[in-house]
Amino acid sequence: MDALTLLHERSSMGKLMGPPPSPEQLEAIYRAALRAPDHKELRPWRFIEFSGEGLSRLGELFAEAEFREDPHASDATLNAARKKPLRAPMIIAVIAKVTPDEPKVPKIEQVISAGCAAHGVLLAAHAQGLGAMWRSGKYAFDPTVRKGLGLAEDDEVVAFLYLGTMGGRHKPLPEHDIDAFVERWD
Repeated sequence: MDALTLLHERSSMGKLMGPPPSPEQLEAIYRAALRAPDHKELRPWRFIEFSGEGLSRLGELFAEAEFREDPHASDATLNAARKKPLRAPMIIAVIAKVTPDEPKVPKIEQVISAGCAAHGVLLAAHAQGLGAMWRSGKYAFDPTVRKGLGLAEDDEVVAFLYLGTMGGRHKPLPEHDIDAFVERWD
């Protein structure tokens, strides 16, 4: 797949099945992620892989977050939280590992760099015929989840990237009017 085709055709895949990416596929994925723009070479990224029992452990962390938010949460709510990570055979949490008080690289730039690393994961997965979905939601910002993932105070969860074999049908890709997004100063 050439680079422009990859960039023009990548899309999120909501239905993912096993197997998870192979070690060789993961190496290519991480090599792509580590090419993200990185002002002052801070390497403001950290990746946490969840597969197998790790997905269940992440689900328990989500359920704990629900319970801490609402100690009266129903069993159905807690079970739904537990099941969320089981929608894919692998999840990679992308963490912005922020170096605070870096005068030339503000926090937002470091978080965006981690976002670029996450996009690199999605592109490398697609280039290898894998499906992927970028999810965040309330768990990315929840203090219980942040603590469970070992985040420092300035760190941010940028994404939970769900990865696997594509399942289901592919949605048609929407065409966007470029002029609706571009302002030109000639």
